[in-house]
Amino acid sequence: MTYNFNEIEAKWQKYWAENQTFKAENTSDKPKYYVLDMFPYPSGAGLHVGHPLGYIASDIYARYKRHKGFNVLHPQGYDSFGLPAEQYAIQTGQHPAITTETNIATYRKQLDKIGFSFDWSREVRTSNPEYYKWTQWIFIQLFESWYNNDTNKAEHIDTLIAKFSSEGNANINAVCDDNIISFTADEWNNFSSEKQQEILLQYRLTYLAETEVNWCPALGTVLANDEIVNGVSERGGHPVIRKKMTQWSMRISAYAERLLQGLDTIDWTDALKESQRNWIGKSVGASVTFNVENHDETIEVFTTRPDTIFGVSFMTLAPEHELVTKITTPEQKADIDAYIQATAKRSERDRMADVKTISGVFTGAYAEHPFTKEPIPIWIGDYVLAGYGTGAVMAVPCGDQRDYDFAKHFNIDIPNIFEGVDISQEAFADKDNTIIANSDFLNGMNYKKATKRAIFELEQIGQGEGKTNYRLRDAVFSRQRYWGEPFPVYYVNGMPQMIEQKHLPITLPDVEKYLPTESGEPPLGRADVWAWDTQSNQVVSNDKIDDKTVFPLELNTMPGWAGSSWYFFRYMEEQANRGNTFASEEALQYWENVDLYIGGSEHATGHLLYARFWTKFLKDRNFVGVDEPFKKLINQGMILGTSAIVYRVAGTNKYVSSGLKNDYEVEELRVDVNMVNASDEIDIEKLKQWQPQFADAEFELEDGKYIVGREVEKMSKRWFNVVNPDNICEQYGADSLRLYEMFLGPLEQAKPWNTAGITGVHGFLKKLWKLYHQGEDVNLKNDPNFYLHDPKKDGVYSAFKAVKRGIGLPDVEPTKDNLKTLHKTIKKVEEDIENFSFNTSVSTFMIAVNELTTQKCTSKAVLEPLLVLLSPYAPHITEELWSQLGNTQSIATAPFPKFEEKHLVESSKNYPISFNGKMRFTLELPLDMSKDDIEKTVMAHEKTQEQLQGRTPKKVIVVPGKIVNIVG
Repeated sequence: MTYNFNEIEAKWQKYWAENQTFKAENTSDKPKYYVLDMFPYPSGAGLHVGHPLGYIASDIYARYKRHKGFNVLHPQGYDSFGLPAEQYAIQTGQHPAITTETNIATYRKQLDKIGFSFDWSREVRTSNPEYYKWTQWIFIQLFESWYNNDTNKAEHIDTLIAKFSSEGNANINAVCDDNIISFTADEWNNFSSEKQQEILLQYRLTYLAETEVNWCPALGTVLANDEIVNGVSERGGHPVIRKKMTQWSMRISAYAERLLQGLDTIDWTDALKESQRNWIGKSVGASVTFNVENHDETIEVFTTRPDTIFGVSFMTLAPEHELVTKITTPEQKADIDAYIQATAKRSERDRMADVKTISGVFTGAYAEHPFTKEPIPIWIGDYVLAGYGTGAVMAVPCGDQRDYDFAKHFNIDIPNIFEGVDISQEAFADKDNTIIANSDFLNGMNYKKATKRAIFELEQIGQGEGKTNYRLRDAVFSRQRYWGEPFPVYYVNGMPQMIEQKHLPITLPDVEKYLPTESGEPPLGRADVWAWDTQSNQVVSNDKIDDKTVFPLELNTMPGWAGSSWYFFRYMEEQANRGNTFASEEALQYWENVDLYIGGSEHATGHLLYARFWTKFLKDRNFVGVDEPFKKLINQGMILGTSAIVYRVAGTNKYVSSGLKNDYEVEELRVDVNMVNASDEIDIEKLKQWQPQFADAEFELEDGKYIVGREVEKMSKRWFNVVNPDNICEQYGADSLRLYEMFLGPLEQAKPWNTAGITGVHGFLKKLWKLYHQGEDVNLKNDPNFYLHDPKKDGVYSAFKAVKRGIGLPDVEPTKDNLKTLHKTIKKVEEDIENFSFNTSVSTFMIAVNELTTQKCTSKAVLEPLLVLLSPYAPHITEELWSQLGNTQSIATAPFPKFEEKHLVESSKNYPISFNGKMRFTLELPLDMSKDDIEKTVMAHEKTQEQLQGRTPKKVIVVPGKIVNIVG
């Protein structure tokens, strides 16, 4: 019987879909297990072989958990809002929804071909209005909330209003804007409605504020830090500048400490946790206030080293700091303005990373030292960031290398405040070995004592206090794009108002073009129908705006991370019950949170932080029952491409084979890897047709072939090294692809793709198939009774009859060797899956099949459980063989085989029987046989008598469990 993998895989993919084999239930007596992948953005390029790596790993684990008796939720969907679709719309005029729908269809077709056990009945698309209705609802809940530091959680804004009405805000311990004005209850109650709204915006968890953002003029939008690479946009490579804009922001900073503490409760890698800790950036120190000479202004700084307060010799402000324009002297204004303009072209990430460049400008102004009252020059420098801390630093060059280099460069004084330390060459930053000197009341103290005393003295003079600071900044939530969630916000007299839940979703309007308007407004500014009628509660034409009942709607849209910050909760709810809530209380209680989450490490400080933030907020407001979304998280490594390189002789159109390149001055050009065979030989005729530059090219061969060079690098269309999984499935089958991707190496590591290597696992599957069809020589295509249609008439081979065809193996009792092979395989595979060591499982399967083939095993008691072990990895072939063995239920429902130690415990020993040290034969004897009985049995054996030929040996050496040596 031939292994027709294409037919088998199509058959079982159809069966799984029609029978909803992997549909999860929200009520089950089984324990629950929720396996989730970071859902994909459906790009126009579709999947390449690197993309399914994590999906295959999660699918293996999901299938394994089903075998282990769990009710498994393993859903999939699409992060379908995004900048690429919008850019394509700008270029072509095609609505992003059309592009997105087309791309999703391509992705779905590709995913289905690989045989994933997804529960597609729970599919999520972030661009679907039925979905983003609830993203808008969550935004409204954030707007209607404040963070109470006393209860350490978010509360409804009504509780804050009640406090204002009864006691004012003097004793309110809240996370809020800086420089809050104090007011009494009477004053609050007498404020106008508009004034009250302005104050509440300073406390809400989502709020409007003028913020420094990454502005990309070419894309016409704000970009997140992780969307910028080397100072340009990741998408398109366009310049990015820093710019102040009024934006919606979210107070993720309120959750900084809880985000840190929560890391101790979840099973994530140390590297991933450390990334989040560094991003949150907790620092314990002091807030210090410096008065600015000849101004009614103060500069607040945060320092982790208040013990070095007497070593301050200058201050540095971020170029964007609001005081810069106020305190700069006329003589310095031109230099300051030029520096600010230059700095705006550099991203914060670039400024943080660049430790070599020293630049800055003196403002001409001075601050006053809080203790000595000496003047301190105030500079600006781009190594200080406006969004980190206060955007100002007190520079202590003797104790900080960057301050030291700055002072040296600009010839600023470097006072030494460390006892017995030489700072002539570099700063001294070893705080544990610090003894303070030249510092008045701090002299002779170590770091800890000096820190406490400095904070005390600062508090005594009202110019400082102990403080904990976090690097984590509030998240900018506005994007000047079209293809994103509309805000459920309209404006009355410039103040934001929320649209009631019952009127959601607010859907995207039609626009003529997807570019910002000529006046610089976001693309929604082009909509003719984009105003909110408070009487009819619907979107109406802009020309009806009257400042009485019809008001303008928000023109920005939400960022890409909005929909991905809660989608895992949406999957918990069955499709039929999604109308009235983002997820029902019953569904949320049953599934709780994600048990296993697999995705790329690039989301360590973006998506994962935002998702944790939203989950904690939703828990605070009693909308969900957990405060961490993902219990266990694994980052899969990257599958790298193996690029193909041709060598063009400089200044010519001549190309030389790889072995000849050293004879010429050559240029390297990457070409499509799909034109290269396993021996690195390129098809020259295909190359000539591929691009015009090769059509008339001359090729110098070696041994009649053109051999390309190879380079392992990221798989990308740019390098022409993308391998399409569809082609692999067509040529070798999905089971081969799944096994090979796991076989490449440990899940978390990067590894290069080499299509030639897949033949090994494909050969293994053929050998597996043969093991179950020993002695058969039947070709299904010659058996018309196997098909729904007569193949001689219409050639349809893929439509299998419902009748089951048995394999016909003689079912015999398993041998000891059969059982030993099976149970050592059970033990190893279960350990591997639990440890996510999928690559070693593939090797174990190969060994098992080799051993069982050698043993000529035909026992159903061994071959059936072997299929269950292999099923998570190669589901199609195992389903087929399972069926052919006479089973009528899907193998997905079969219990995982139980390991029995007794089959690995050796009860006998195959002794080598030697004569004068030379082994002549072997004899299997029980391990518990005594030394005397071993000797008697060996001596009585006919082969021993043949060797001795009547002689009496001098002695018989018996080492129980090892050897028998007859001397003589």
